[in-house]
Amino acid sequence: MARGDRAAFEELYRRTSPWLAVRLTRRCADQQIVAEVMQETYLAVWRAAGSFAGSGVGGSAVGWLWTIAARRLVDAFRRRAHHAEPPPAAAAHTVAPAAEEEALVGTVGGDVGDALRRLAPELRDVLQAMVLDGLSVRETSVVLGLPEGTVKTRARRARIAMREAMA
Repeated sequence: MARGDRAAFEELYRRTSPWLAVRLTRRCADQQIVAEVMQETYLAVWRAAGSFAGSGVGGSAVGWLWTIAARRLVDAFRRRAHHAEPPPAAAAHTVAPAAEEEALVGTVGGDVGDALRRLAPELRDVLQAMVLDGLSVRETSVVLGLPEGTVKTRARRARIAMREAMA
């Protein structure tokens, strides 16, 4: 892709777009915003493919892609907040655990996995956004539709709960 190989870009899109769409939809119920973010993300990836440092610095293409998408989602929420009503709240939690949560807990085993499973969903969401997705407090606030103070409080409660569970 860095050399302008359209087939390589199409392959990346084919492999990652379903996953990215699901992940964005979990954070935003508005399909129009999700479609805009998807388009902006892949355009940014195409334009910046040459700047991706790759696994040489401990990164992955999927992680890089998600970082771009998460930032674009926050930007979309901010644009909507400026021009209209507040952004739609993140998709409501269903009774069945999401595949993303199952994968998270499945990859983190032992005491850490047990501690994650015992966290309240609202604490796990904040922990996931800030630690796994690498979002700031402000970005997490926008994505989850919560005040920044609430995000900080939940992050602190999650850290305390994890520390106690690991002790």
